[in-house]
Amino acid sequence: MNFLRSALFLLYMTISVPLVVFYLLLNFWQSPRRRRQLVEPWVRATLWTIKHVLGIDWRVEGRENIPDRPCVILSKHQSALETFALQEIFADTVYVYKRELHWLPFFGWGLRLMPFIAIDRAAGKAALAEVAQKGSDRLREGYSVIIFPEGTRVAPGERKRYKIGGAYLAVAAQAPVVPIALDSGEYWPKRAFLKRPGTVTIRIGPPIDPAGKTPEAVMAEVEGWIEAEMRKIAPHRDRHAAAESP
Repeated sequence: MNFLRSALFLLYMTISVPLVVFYLLLNFWQSPRRRRQLVEPWVRATLWTIKHVLGIDWRVEGRENIPDRPCVILSKHQSALETFALQEIFADTVYVYKRELHWLPFFGWGLRLMPFIAIDRAAGKAALAEVAQKGSDRLREGYSVIIFPEGTRVAPGERKRYKIGGAYLAVAAQAPVVPIALDSGEYWPKRAFLKRPGTVTIRIGPPIDPAGKTPEAVMAEVEGWIEAEMRKIAPHRDRHAAAESP
């Protein structure tokens, strides 16, 4: 059954992605904000497909922590689910992503038509400056900026170094930071064809005020909160706890 579910979802994505990109290309003359709005029905349709075809649902905890102003969202990243779900949970969002994705057929072309922020991750300080400049512009335009601080999808129970870019943007723009922990990789493994039904927990933390803090201090606070919540959401994945158990 999981094979059939996964095959149907792959078929949906194979057909729908080129169609939505073609639709965006037909509307290239529209403003970036309008093109962003045009893709929202597809995002909702994809979330419906994830829920009703793959059988993957999600519960959101901490909605009361969402600020009433644009913010910098720093989230754990385990699967493609959150790239869609965060767009439904938060209004008017843009992503920061690696520029290499532009080379992907159809999907990359669609990214180019969005008001998202593409960066060259190998550019070092220049990339930080680009995130701060373009991210501040998007925040002023009313968008919240979503960044996956580990830079890529990370399997459950694992972690990578948290990159400073999101905290650097928050301090530069003096925008609140919202940390997010989740366990989507339990049901949608990284680079796996087979997905399995289940309910993902998406936990939103209290906003962090960057006033008077360095980017390093902000990121340490974000990482501390996310990793502590990950141990609560998926205690069976906590290697330290497992090592200490009798």
